[in-house]
Formats: sequence, C-alpha cells, structure tokens
Amino acid sequence: MGLLAVATLVLTACGTRTPLDAPIAAPASTTPATTATPRTSPMAPPTTDPAPTTHPLPAARLAPPLSSPAPTPAAVSCPLPTTGFTCAEQDDISSAERSLANRPGTTGIVLRDRQTGAVWANSYASTMVWTASTIKLAMVVDLFTRAGRGQITLTPVDRNEIQAMLHSSDDDAADALWYRYAGTDHLRWNHDFPAYGLSDLTPQRGFSRYYPYWGFQKTTSEDLDRLIHYVLTDLDAPDRRYIVDQLQHVAPDQQWGVWGSGPRLAPGNKDGWSREQGGWVINSVGFVGPGQRWTLAMMSSLDGQGGYDDGVATLNSVAATITAGLS
Repeated sequence: MGLLAVATLVLTACGTRTPLDAPIAAPASTTPATTATPRTSPMAPPTTDPAPTTHPLPAARLAPPLSSPAPTPAAVSCPLPTTGFTCAEQDDISSAERSLANRPGTTGIVLRDRQTGAVWANSYASTMVWTASTIKLAMVVDLFTRAGRGQITLTPVDRNEIQAMLHSSDDDAADALWYRYAGTDHLRWNHDFPAYGLSDLTPQRGFSRYYPYWGFQKTTSEDLDRLIHYVLTDLDAPDRRYIVDQLQHVAPDQQWGVWGSGPRLAPGNKDGWSREQGGWVINSVGFVGPGQRWTLAMMSSLDGQGGYDDGVATLNSVAATITAGLS
C-alpha cells in the first residue's frame, strides 16, 4: 500500500480495515507470507502510551529542495524553462500535466533528474494524501539504518518480512515489523522517518487504538520524492542495491505506476493503494533509467470520483507520457 474518527470500513493495500471499536487480537510475530494476504484487522491491542521519548538521528543529506536552476537564454522558449529539463522533456511533462485535466481526482507529481539536478513538481505535489503502502519503503530504510548502526539485529524472520513488504506489499509482514520495532512508546518509527526525507509525514489519530500505526498516515509527493532520493543517494550501498533489485522485481500486481514507463527504462517502484475516508488513493514512487537516473513520485487522491482502476490508469498514463523521451 494512508480527520474524523469514524467507524467505516476502508481497504488497505492488501486487506480490509476494521472500525475503531472492533475486537482486537494481540499482535504476534509470525513467519511472513510470500504474497499479500487479506486480513480483518490492522490494529494491535489497546495500549496506554508512556511519555514519548526521542531518538535523535544525525542530519541526513536529503534531496535538494524543490527549486529549479535559473533559465538559460536558449531555454526561454520552452514550456517549463525554469525546471532545468530539456525542451523535449518539458514537452512531455506538459503533455502529462494536460492529460490530468480529464482524469478523476487530483494527482501530485514530482520528477527529478539525479544527474543534472533538474526537478519539476506540479501544483498538487505538496498536498497531503494517505500514504497507503508507500510507507513500507520508509520502514525498510529505517530497519536497515538501525541495523547498520548496531541498534537492532535483523533476524531471518525480519528479513523475510522485509522482502515480503517490498515484493508483494504484504500487510501482515508490515504489521509484525511495525509492532516489533516501534519501541515502548510506539513512536520510534515516526521519530526516525524525517531523517529519510519524510518531513511532511503525519500520523492520523482516531482510526486505530495502536498509535501511531503505519496504515494511517498522510504525506506528500514531495516527501516521497525525498525518500526515493535518499534511498538512491544516501543509503549504504549494499542496502541500496538490495532495495533497487527488489523494486525492479515486484509481484505482477505491483507492476503499475512508475512501472508504466515501460521495460526499456528498467523501472522499479513501491506502490500503495487503499480506500480511505474521502475515497480511493493510488500512489507510486520509484525510479527509471540507467543508474536509476530519474525518480518519479505520484500520489493520486480520487476524492470519491473513481476507484482503483481509475487511479492505476492515471498513474500509468502519467509515467508513460512523462518518461517518453528519456533514455
């Protein structure tokens, strides 16, 4: 596979969400499933949280801000001269943006060229949207980072669950890891996430008794852009190579969104989808091109105007159009 406290059913990336007053079963560590398995409740037992503690992390070298190089005289006639992309690339970006006028809902997009530093973000890139399962990528980054610092030791069970989250977006694996490594105050994950670029990420209260919970959080396309940039630029090389390989070999039902760019660009992505308060959200973040040169982050909020298929079609179309001239 993101504020009123409501008792409505919402679907996560791989399962069904349960109203706030549903019976809760105690979380238990289980061996991971190889594919996503529907479940009836994403929530852990009621818990009284102790006073929050902090876990300071060193300042991360994050993606450059969403600002663009000054236009050159030769670029003035191009449609988006301040972005730093070539005129042909700007034409593709403009085509993708125009296509959204006829699509349901709103879609935030950030395209980045890691080689030149060129970046384009549309007007919805800073809109807060339910993360759905895109947050699982941040969970993997945090687990690898903590393990690299000697703060935790990842077991074979942990590693199998990490692979299941990336390959098939397995919710049960995400639950097991979230509860296991949340810390006594439940806040360890959310304290760590900003170091990887998720400075906008905000957990949502009123949807689960276990707070914060990975399945009920909101963020922006700009955040997902910073996260994937961190993965490809700042994460330790062995962990980076592992994640890139996993995202390039996701399960068939995860091969959309950034994957819509087509096989010639060797895409990789982490997708997320869910039906939330306000309607379906369909998200995708990943990379394309040699050396994962370009990154693309997209978050589509259908706003009750369409469903899963509509959102997937929108992201596939955007990815195919916006990357058409890349090579």
